[in-house]
Amino acid sequence: MDLCPQHPPLFTFGVIADVQYADIDDGFNFTRTRKRYYRSSLQLLKNALKSWSESAVKPDFILQLGDLIDGFNKLHGASQRALDTVLREFGSCPAKVHHVWGNHEFYNFSRSELMRSPLDSSLYADWRPRGVPGEDDIYAYQFSPFPGFTFVVLDAYDVSLLGRQQSNKQYNNAMNLIRLYNKNEDLNCPPGLQCHSRFTMFNGGFSQEQLDWLDSVLSVAHEKQERVTIVSHLPVHPDCTDPVCLAWNHDDLLAMIRSHSCVVCYMAGHAHDGGYCLDKDTGVHHLTVDGVIETHPDSDAYGTVSVYPDRMVLRGNGKIMDRVFLFS
Repeated sequence: MDLCPQHPPLFTFGVIADVQYADIDDGFNFTRTRKRYYRSSLQLLKNALKSWSESAVKPDFILQLGDLIDGFNKLHGASQRALDTVLREFGSCPAKVHHVWGNHEFYNFSRSELMRSPLDSSLYADWRPRGVPGEDDIYAYQFSPFPGFTFVVLDAYDVSLLGRQQSNKQYNNAMNLIRLYNKNEDLNCPPGLQCHSRFTMFNGGFSQEQLDWLDSVLSVAHEKQERVTIVSHLPVHPDCTDPVCLAWNHDDLLAMIRSHSCVVCYMAGHAHDGGYCLDKDTGVHHLTVDGVIETHPDSDAYGTVSVYPDRMVLRGNGKIMDRVFLFS
């Protein structure tokens, strides 16, 4: 597949996921099967930012796909310090950064705190759901970097146990849902049935309100014949990730995507070993971006995407593979 089209791209953007920085010694994942490089992840972020800054064609924006700092920071009272450390590095970034929220954002901060933090990049939005400011807000918005192209940031923890007070109605609704499938005392421990393994505390889902908003966004995009890329922290296609990493109601979002031919790509993080699949029924590309946190300090994990009228071309660095996403 041609990675070097003859014409210059319409625009470019960078992608990076699951930095999970913490000023602590290296450790392992939840199942103790993969090593995590907490301090070194900051240097790998620096590598990505330096590359984008020195590129002959600067990216128009960066997609940071969630889990920017690790939950261990909360245990050490270092959440704000770790966030400040990482955001200082983004100060050298040559482009706007669109931050997605993952489970580790909610391990460190409440939803209302995140809404008031630099991780709320909805100031770059063209349109976002209306809501009452505060804890119940949905962190979702759309933006258009170039005529004919729309990007939608979705809130994969809109329905979740994370980031909300236990007295909150949304918290109780999420608890009732997860308890239908997960009977474990520790809700971070997946249920025994693989088809229900996604119902853990470190995952979440999309409310009907958010899905209705997305439906309206995609309907408008379809009428305008725009190409839409959706980004969120949690993958939604079973063929691009381990089942334990899927959004709770991934099937609802997949059905929404399949009902609108304007969607060309869905990008997520969360699953640190990455993944990819092409939905052959719709031509939608599903990309799960490899996580920085489990990348060896001698390697890298970031990519730059060049967008053309008929395709997107991903040039990966380190663990991330080169790919071409043709528009159907």
